Amino acid sequence: MENSTMNIPVYQSEINDGLAEQIQNNSVACLAAAEADVKPSPEAVEKLQKILAFNRDGCDVALAENKEQIDLFYLKSILVSTGWNKNDDVFDPKELWDARNTPEDKPFNFMHDEKDIIGHITANEVVDFEGKRLDPESSEVPSQFNILTSAVIYTEWSDPEQRERMKQIVAEIEENKWFVSMECLFPNFDYALAKDGETKVIARNEASAFLTKHLRSYGGDGKYEDYQVGRLLRNLSFSGKGLVSKPANPRSIILEGNDFFDESQSKVLSLSSLKEKKMSDNQESQVADLRAELAEAKAANEALKEKVVAEQQAEFEAQIQTLEATIAELQGKIAEQASAHEAVAESLKQAEEAIALKDEDMKKKMEELREMKKKEAMMKRKAELEEAGFDAEEATATVSEFEGLDDETFAKIVAMMKKKVAVKHEEDKEKALKEEKALKEKALKEKASEQAEEEVDSAEASEEILENAEVPSEVAVAEAMGEEDPAQNLRSVASEWIGSVLGQPENN
Repeated sequence: MENSTMNIPVYQSEINDGLAEQIQNNSVACLAAAEADVKPSPEAVEKLQKILAFNRDGCDVALAENKEQIDLFYLKSILVSTGWNKNDDVFDPKELWDARNTPEDKPFNFMHDEKDIIGHITANEVVDFEGKRLDPESSEVPSQFNILTSAVIYTEWSDPEQRERMKQIVAEIEENKWFVSMECLFPNFDYALAKDGETKVIARNEASAFLTKHLRSYGGDGKYEDYQVGRLLRNLSFSGKGLVSKPANPRSIILEGNDFFDESQSKVLSLSSLKEKKMSDNQESQVADLRAELAEAKAANEALKEKVVAEQQAEFEAQIQTLEATIAELQGKIAEQASAHEAVAESLKQAEEAIALKDEDMKKKMEELREMKKKEAMMKRKAELEEAGFDAEEATATVSEFEGLDDETFAKIVAMMKKKVAVKHEEDKEKALKEEKALKEKALKEKASEQAEEEVDSAEASEEILENAEVPSEVAVAEAMGEEDPAQNLRSVASEWIGSVLGQPENN
């Protein structure tokens, strides 16, 4: 049997039955004798011989063949027949008639191996079961007929081994050792049912797909209820044939037992109508049986009920009392557990409140500690600034201004600021001394000039003049330094310097 690549719809019940792969990869192979003298079975040989002999001798069917070529071996075979074969595959006359021309020019392979092509089909004809040719152009479909094919096998090959192989195969065909198996593709199928000489058709769909598992092609026994179930092939097409030594499927048979089947003469059923028909056949007996069984069951049930009530009444009451005592005991335990739970819950609440108070107190103390540390740090910084030359007010203002600095950075800045202030102080002192000296010298010169004019020659007067000259010197020094407050000047210098170090704006 060759697998088809045509996709057949698969329904859920078929998937549940594990048949999806078999249905999707589907084809049919049937066996036919390769020549007239072959006997596939005692029952089929007479009919098969008659058909093939009639066409071989004369003469009703003239298949298109180019005879007498030395590199070809010619043979004929019945490819397929209408009807219901032993494999429960059903070939409806109309379906088969529509496919009557599909076998021609298809490959002839060895053992259904598509890579081992040994010939091809040359022609096909439709003949009745007596072997007479039927008009292939007729619009009237015959109820029973066969498709007869002619084919050739290639006997001459350049490969000596292949040529010898074909010679051996031809010899064995003449000894009736080989059969021809058709290859048929079909994209879908329905169900044919037979019972008491009547045939019926059920469309395959989601509701009826449970019947697939009963088909012999998919491992079933071919039976459902009292019906024989067959696979009615739809839109079939013959894709070729193979030379085989035995059926690929042990149940595949060709002509023997092809029972008559014609869908046009069969009743088309839905699944529901099939079930209704089945019920109508057995309705009276089934209803009577069910009524009798129901009456017996009711009587037995009443008797059992009375027996149970009588025998187990006391036991049930004892069990109820025991159960009530157990329930009372459990209720007491539950009450105790509830009381204990309430006590635990109250203790837990008190503990949580105490923890919350402690947390709040700890938070407050930590805040106070931070404030104390902050004040201590600011006082320390203020003292360092005062030591560097700031007055108390300016030191406080400077500490607030640079509160964000860490201790290490602030200490470094104060140290550098002290050094800078000391240097500036020395420079200012030297400058003041120089200016004082210059003023004294100037005052002396002016005084000397005045004394010369006044002709003051007393030594005491000279000393007095010199002493009086110191006062304007101090005033001159103050004027030279300016009237700005020294502490204010020191803070301005420090702020200016710290701002340049930290990249902050100047603050006066």
